[in-house]
Amino acid sequence: MKRVFLILALFAITAVSSDAQLTPDVTSWIINTTGATGYAGIPSNVQQVQYSANNVYVSASCIPGYSIGPWTGNPNIPINKNFVFKITRNPVKNTGALVTVGLGHIGVWSNGVSIYNSQDAMSYNGANVWLQNAYYFEGVSFDACLGHPDQGGEYHHHVNPKCLYNDLDSTHHSPLIGFAFDGFPIYGAYAYADTNGTGGIKRMRTSYQLRTITTRTTLPDGTAASSAGPAVSTAYPIGDYVQDYIYVAGSGDLDDHNGRFCKTPEYPNGIYAYFVTVDASLNPVYPYVIGPTYYGTVQAGNTNGPGSGHNTITETVTTYNPVSVAQVTKKLTIDIYPNPAQDHLFLYLEPIVSNNFTVLLIDMTGKVLFRQSNIQPTISYALDISNIPGGTYLINIRNEETELTQKVIILH
Repeated sequence: MKRVFLILALFAITAVSSDAQLTPDVTSWIINTTGATGYAGIPSNVQQVQYSANNVYVSASCIPGYSIGPWTGNPNIPINKNFVFKITRNPVKNTGALVTVGLGHIGVWSNGVSIYNSQDAMSYNGANVWLQNAYYFEGVSFDACLGHPDQGGEYHHHVNPKCLYNDLDSTHHSPLIGFAFDGFPIYGAYAYADTNGTGGIKRMRTSYQLRTITTRTTLPDGTAASSAGPAVSTAYPIGDYVQDYIYVAGSGDLDDHNGRFCKTPEYPNGIYAYFVTVDASLNPVYPYVIGPTYYGTVQAGNTNGPGSGHNTITETVTTYNPVSVAQVTKKLTIDIYPNPAQDHLFLYLEPIVSNNFTVLLIDMTGKVLFRQSNIQPTISYALDISNIPGGTYLINIRNEETELTQKVIILH
């Protein structure tokens, strides 16, 4: 059967606020509004978002809505971390001494899961000179979503969170998938080719390159290392240690923080943004998310110490409730194909600041024949309709903020 690719540009009633405070740092989180649970029955995704003029407070279990585990050779078990992360809403470039991206959480994904840096907290011979690359040394313990728990039960990703968004989509600007603790947004692997929002879509390339060394006696800046590392070999290949990489300005699309100032769908006037970096085969590429230092200033509360990430709110805040905000008309673009369809119906929601959709297949009497929850924008879904009799049906796509309905035909 000839496949027809049908792009449906529809208008739906979308809940957004006329209040200018509802910017992407408030609205981009995957909020659990249904009591859904994830690993070990723990509430998943983000439980609550509160905001003031200056900060957003994200309450999260650190458990995603997608399935996680197992973790080869890793005995740690994810637990509910009950985080309250504090994200500044007024991020600024750091013009003073840059802040090193340390161990532990350095940001938070849009589903409330922690972002870790490129290291695994170990170094060669314990000398704290040649720092181990977590992807090389711990990658075997990553699950299918490229995450794992640490000794404190904190599930996290050092690299591209492949189950959070559709990293196979190279034709659209990747969605906003998190925030660093300096307040700047983090996007997936694809962006506009030009920083002014033009030039098509391309994969963002890091400007960090592997050094051409055979011995580990000097650091990337050319100075002698206070302690030598192992010679480059089959046992210790180049890339094992973060000091095996050197920043080469202009060799990629991103700066030494692994970001750039550019226009994005959520920030059409431009903003500094970090990007997840992968190669053409979608393998993670150093520094993976954020470079060795933050671009912006980092306020206290989220980093440094085991109690970090449990902020106490001491200012007046508003709880973000998508249901309660005013309704206006906003364009929502959906791809549904083929139509007519036979065994499978493919669905793709274009990027939009809204999440957690439910898809219903409804016959002409109003009976619901098919339901699939937790549909997210930028991810392609195949709906199995092989057992649905031929006829005319309605596809209803909804969440608490918006709803639309489209007619489809099934041929059997």
